[in-house]
Amino acid sequence: MSGTSASLQPPADAVAPVRHPDAPAPGELLGAHYGQCFGCGADQPHGLHLAARAGEGVSITAEFTVKPAHQGAPGLAHGGVLASALDETLGSLNWLLRTIAVTGRLETDFVRPVPVGTTLHLSAEVTAVAGRKIYSTATGRVGGPDGPVAVRADALFVEVKVDHFIDHGRKEEIQAAMDDPDQVRRARAFEVNP
Repeated sequence: MSGTSASLQPPADAVAPVRHPDAPAPGELLGAHYGQCFGCGADQPHGLHLAARAGEGVSITAEFTVKPAHQGAPGLAHGGVLASALDETLGSLNWLLRTIAVTGRLETDFVRPVPVGTTLHLSAEVTAVAGRKIYSTATGRVGGPDGPVAVRADALFVEVKVDHFIDHGRKEEIQAAMDDPDQVRRARAFEVNP
């Protein structure tokens, strides 16, 4: 991405990301990390319902179709919705690292309009890790996975403990997530966004 700020450039001592041995296999659907998540949750009526799949290494692909509820200008996706799709895609990478992390910084370039009814094909990868900082990049394309770039982003995620969510989240939702009998869903509920 052109013009990325210095805070999104990994330091000299950053290391290459390492996929966790228990990460989902390439091609495996990651599923929603939380049912009420605007980005991927099935229980959000106007959410993105973004579907992400594990890729090779520490990469994923994802798709979402722009609905009328996602428009800003008539017939076009709202820029904030596109930024949310990029953030959700980038945040899903942390599941491949098995790291709980939140978005620290997200820089987005809007390259071309995305009409309502369009499926946005997203790809993302972790580029470096430095201590608690995780550096990643993503692109969103229209017309297919190899189509023209419509949006792109670079991001910095910061590893946190689950207490971050317990201390700052609404108690009802935190308790509901903690009470989920599915251990994987319970762990994934606390994986992305501040």
